[in-house]
Amino acid sequence: MYKNKYLIIGAGPVGLAHVKAFKLAGLPFDAVEADSDLGGNWFHGIYETAHIISPKKVMEYSDYPLPESYPEFPSGQLMLAYYQEYAQHFGLREHIEFNQKVVFVRPVENSLWEVTFDNNEVRIYKGVLICNGHHWHKRMPEFEGHFDGEIIHSKDYKSPDQFRGKKVIVIGAGNSACDLASEAARVSKAAYISIRSSAWFLPKLISGYPLSHFGKPWVPKFIQKTMLKIGLKIVIGDMERYGLPRPDHEIFEKHPTIGSEALHYIKHGRLTPKKGIKRLAGNKVVFTDDTEVEADLIAAATGFYLSYPFLPQALHRTKGSVAKVYGDFMLDDYKGLYLIGWQQARGGVGALAPTGADILSHLLPLQDEIGVPIGKVLKEMGYKMPDSHLIGMFEVLANIEKLRKQIPTIRKIGKKLDASLSTPFQNPVLAAPEKLNKELQVF
Repeated sequence: MYKNKYLIIGAGPVGLAHVKAFKLAGLPFDAVEADSDLGGNWFHGIYETAHIISPKKVMEYSDYPLPESYPEFPSGQLMLAYYQEYAQHFGLREHIEFNQKVVFVRPVENSLWEVTFDNNEVRIYKGVLICNGHHWHKRMPEFEGHFDGEIIHSKDYKSPDQFRGKKVIVIGAGNSACDLASEAARVSKAAYISIRSSAWFLPKLISGYPLSHFGKPWVPKFIQKTMLKIGLKIVIGDMERYGLPRPDHEIFEKHPTIGSEALHYIKHGRLTPKKGIKRLAGNKVVFTDDTEVEADLIAAATGFYLSYPFLPQALHRTKGSVAKVYGDFMLDDYKGLYLIGWQQARGGVGALAPTGADILSHLLPLQDEIGVPIGKVLKEMGYKMPDSHLIGMFEVLANIEKLRKQIPTIRKIGKKLDASLSTPFQNPVLAAPEKLNKELQVF
């Protein structure tokens, strides 16, 4: 029943784009979502006051514009409504099975894929697309000592009421950290932001335009960086003026922090910058400069692991936040498994998800013509594995267009590789574990 189908795991923004692309392409597929509704992190993972940090023009799908009535930076609630409207417009919801959690995926005979669900159902698929997101497996810091108060991850933060009237320390310098620190500055008794190494703080607007308005694909990256640094010197200034450490990395090497609200509260005395945490001491927190403050709550905005816990260890191809794949989503030694949406593109994902889904809908029929994995073909053609999860939006689009133009070459080299094998290529089979972990992906 399923052997000629593909399985799409996840109904967040990336998964939805692939459901739509596969439906239009006429590819047979099932789609499953562990949650009770679509939207991914916008459904289960955001706090009630969240707004997107990228402007709507780079967040909207290229095939379905955001409503004109939406503000430049829509709220999380508006974004969720948008994804629901997208699914309704293209008739996607009827293709998605909700409350269907995948607990194990493994390669079996004949290059097929066995998928086990938490209700013990087992299905066999032709291929599996993993769109499970990268904002759910919490990265929690380890502390020396004991804390009498509460420690949460930014994923657990939902409402300013969690901070109201308390002494709050937020750990981190990224977007979530600065959002939470700003909320704490508004409602808490005392607010601190603990930063080990600073980030580049970029304004959301320059001359009334979103920052992305000034990013052009034809402008070399080194010129963009130089002009941005000059602009930041004027608009933001040196981090030391805010009591923050100078960034220890080049701009674009790590995710910048978009927005200057936290800097506003620092200058108004509502938010106090601190060094990294050295140890916990009851109701006090001691920092690396040996200063200490009393605290009721620590919020760790320390990011997430890139995680595929339902894959065998041999297929968990990650290094830090990077998936070690070719062409952004393919393995070179297995066909039929695709790791999608793990990159964090500067600017936004709106144009990327539909475009990436479309190229994959063209590559899968090509994979049917070729015995060896397309990832192996790309490796033969000189493609390299990525060394960073950060990438420019225009760079991703250029990579996709390059793949599209090279389809005839991929076909030719793939068939040449097939002819060089003494026996037709088959995925190596991996055994199932004796006991499955059904508590995976707890949001």
